[in-house]
Amino acid sequence: MRIDKYLKVSRLIKRRTVANEACDGGRISVNGKVVKASYDVKVGDEMEIQFGSRTLKIKVTEVREQVGKSEASTLYEVLP
Repeated sequence: MRIDKYLKVSRLIKRRTVANEACDGGRISVNGKVVKASYDVKVGDEMEIQFGSRTLKIKVTEVREQVGKSEASTLYEVLP
């Protein structure tokens, strides 16, 4: 699954277009490398997302095409 779609499905970013812009702006990195929106997300990837001055670090635990609102947080694990 593309990283922009994963960010939307997991509800880390509200809209896919915003996720796409974040990737193009260099604010998303996976395993220490800045990635484009077309990057293919895999289980075990460690992702850093920059929201302004705040950085969120997560580890991908599951990749699914569709997920309910209550289950969205099961797709990733927040790292300290």
